[in-house]
Amino acid sequence: MLKSADNTGAKKLQVIRVLGGYKKGSAGIGELVTAVVKEAVPHSAVKKSDIVTVVLVRCCKETRRKDGTYIRFDENAGVIVDKKSKEPKGTRIFGPIARELRALGYSKIVSLAPEVL
Repeated sequence: MLKSADNTGAKKLQVIRVLGGYKKGSAGIGELVTAVVKEAVPHSAVKKSDIVTVVLVRCCKETRRKDGTYIRFDENAGVIVDKKSKEPKGTRIFGPIARELRALGYSKIVSLAPEVL
């Protein structure tokens, strides 16, 4: 289960598929997953039971950086993106995000985020 970190109207997301290979079991920061909207705000861009593509921006499992440090967050959270262009569907991002997203080509998400760790 993921928390939505954008203003598309989704509140809770459930991962149903990790994209990027045969039998890939888990995903980390910056990876794409397919998810189902489990909770949503009424009259929003996404509805309950919609299937969406999500990029993970916060992950409880620690991620090792090149300098030897590790980063981890208190919750799992993702941003709903367009499947083809990888652009975020929402116009705002809530909460901190990891610096690794810039290197992966999600510069629009990084520029919208209030804090980059």
